[in-house]
Amino acid sequence: MLSMLLGQSAQQPTGGQSAIFWIVYILFFGVIMYFLLIRPQKKQQKQMDSVRNSVMPGDNIMTTGGFYGVVLDVVDDTVIVEFGNNKNCRIPMHKNAIAEVEKDSEEETDSKKK
Repeated sequence: MLSMLLGQSAQQPTGGQSAIFWIVYILFFGVIMYFLLIRPQKKQQKQMDSVRNSVMPGDNIMTTGGFYGVVLDVVDDTVIVEFGNNKNCRIPMHKNAIAEVEKDSEEETDSKKK
């Protein structure tokens, strides 16, 4: 009976092996979380930054608030947008408030001709 108890205790993993297992376990799930959550989000953020940096006067945009407008001027990180048919409704806003950009139709027709 005593030898069985001693034999079972000899077969259990030591504290060092258990610690290594948990470190590898945590690192494994950390890598999975990186590739499933963080990396795609960074890729999407880079894509949105490139779209926002390519905004030119005359482009149609949609803001994060859902308003549609036409870009009149671009200065650094600020764009001046004209909303609706009222020509007096011009609002300066930050580029980060742009959700979608639709390029000017003249540029699209020029690229199709070439």
